[in-house]
Amino acid sequence: MFPMVTGFMNYGQQTVRAARYIGQSFMITLSHANRLPVTIQYPYEKSITSERFRGRIHFEFDKCIACEVCVRVCPIDLPVVDWRLETDIRKKRLLNYSIDFGICIFCGNCVEYCPTNCLSMTEEYELSTYDRHELNYNQIALGRLPMSVIGDYTIRTIMNSTQIKIATDNPLDSRTITNY
Repeated sequence: MFPMVTGFMNYGQQTVRAARYIGQSFMITLSHANRLPVTIQYPYEKSITSERFRGRIHFEFDKCIACEVCVRVCPIDLPVVDWRLETDIRKKRLLNYSIDFGICIFCGNCVEYCPTNCLSMTEEYELSTYDRHELNYNQIALGRLPMSVIGDYTIRTIMNSTQIKIATDNPLDSRTITNY
């Protein structure tokens, strides 16, 4: 008779434990039910990227001295730099500069090590095309600055979680952006 009583006690303890786990999971479900959705309607709503976002590379042709540091520090030797040595002034003259974003891993080494700061990262992340050869940007395409998401009145901008935290910490900060 004693083993039967301990069996009933174990069964009762397991039932109480199972009910507690079900109650805890139900409370977690209820706490998530009153949150706002995180899904954005992409073509009409766009996320504002963070300050250190590594998007498409912007190139300034006039600042480049054709030193090829960007090629040397690139892990995949990606930038193609064509130059000619001007013998009368004994300097390199840049002829062509191109980057294939179909191969680029967006590591940012070329931007970081450029001695003349002619390379910079932009906030542009929409590089999708139907043809992979369209991702090969020359110096003219690299020189164009992308349109800012914040300045486009047809698109509703959505702040990401880090910017929401900054906005709540510093309500008078100039980086806060309201949704319209």
